[in-house]
Amino acid sequence: MVLSLEWAISLVAMLGYVAAAWPLPSRARWPEVALAIGWIAHGLALALDVFGVGAAAPGARFGFAPALSATIWIVLAVHTVESRLVPLPAVRRVLAVTGTVVVLLAAGYPGESRPHAGSAWLPLHWLLGVVSYGLLAVAVLHAGLLDSAERRLRGRQVAAKARGVGLPLMQLERLTFRFVEVGFVVLTSAIALGAWAATSWRWDHKSILSLLGWATFAVLLGGRHWRGWRGRQATRWVYAGGLLLLLAYVGYHFVLEVILRRTG
Repeated sequence: MVLSLEWAISLVAMLGYVAAAWPLPSRARWPEVALAIGWIAHGLALALDVFGVGAAAPGARFGFAPALSATIWIVLAVHTVESRLVPLPAVRRVLAVTGTVVVLLAAGYPGESRPHAGSAWLPLHWLLGVVSYGLLAVAVLHAGLLDSAERRLRGRQVAAKARGVGLPLMQLERLTFRFVEVGFVVLTSAIALGAWAATSWRWDHKSILSLLGWATFAVLLGGRHWRGWRGRQATRWVYAGGLLLLLAYVGYHFVLEVILRRTG
């Protein structure tokens, strides 16, 4: 009964996202309403999944799909706030399609219950990690918008603003690196808590890639502060750090859960 409820809520979320992705006139209100419905249902389905409601084994559930789903949910939350100031229909459609995919993934791969995962601090470590993923994913999204805006400006297609982006370059750049800074602080907290709470530190692929991602963002912030890195020189580091973090948890657990069919 609970499982069917989770799937029903997931279906509502997917339908809302599909409706939000449907191309309609820019002044139509329905896509925004549909996105809000999808986002709320997505959050409910995610809560049922992560907290293991109705699962055979008690305890919180972790896995690549819930982590990816929570990350996109945070990105959509930030986009919803920003779209109140500057409508971004093209970005809304991309995120709505992405939301549909991750909701389906989370419903199909809900993760494994780990009631005795070694430390009572593990859920907080996981939560901080997901929040940092979300914030840094928003930074990657903004970095993409920033690069797109700069390309359009170089092509002389616009004068003061990039068509389809809607934010002045300086404001967009400040937003991008503000998310990098906040995400880096949360990521640092997640790594420090994980190292402190771990019963035994393991130098596995997940740990190494996480530290490489952290180091990439540390170098980026240092280069921006002391060397004034901007533009493509800076956004390349954002992409590299985001990719390393994606591989660190989502990629690592995808291989374990889907390809090797075991937990870790």
